[in-house]
Amino acid sequence: MISTRRLSKSSFQELEEIRQSGFREFRNIEVDESNILVWQGLIVPESPPYDKGAFRVAINFPSEYPFKPPRITFMTKIYHPNVDEKGHVCLGIISVENWKPATRTLQVIQCLISLVNVPQPERPLRAELANEYTENRTQFLKNAEEFTRRHGETRPADYAEADPPSP
Repeated sequence: MISTRRLSKSSFQELEEIRQSGFREFRNIEVDESNILVWQGLIVPESPPYDKGAFRVAINFPSEYPFKPPRITFMTKIYHPNVDEKGHVCLGIISVENWKPATRTLQVIQCLISLVNVPQPERPLRAELANEYTENRTQFLKNAEEFTRRHGETRPADYAEADPPSP
């Protein structure tokens, strides 16, 4: 199986690349030892309103990988126009029309983090949230922050938030 061989051969390399990338926003990467096609990680956004929590995601590589893109699912609920109620995400880099077999997992994660920090209301999975984001940004940010506080996972203890301004 090409996908298993590619992931087996390069999984340590790709995992190491991700871990050494300097991304503080993607952590706690777990690879299922019995099924290397299933990964999990924790997104720890730095931008409001999502910086009040963390979000667990699953990355599932299809058996046809790298010829078909991985699927990303939010396992933690998120108030976001590009993520539906079931956790499916609308992310351009992994869409069938944009996917390229040479795309690295690190690139996918970079795009995912960017999407979480800066929603794309022009490509919504939840039209009502996209409208709120576009028409009443203040209300959207308030709702998303409250939702994140209520449903988000605890941020890692070693994740230092921005230092408060000095007096």
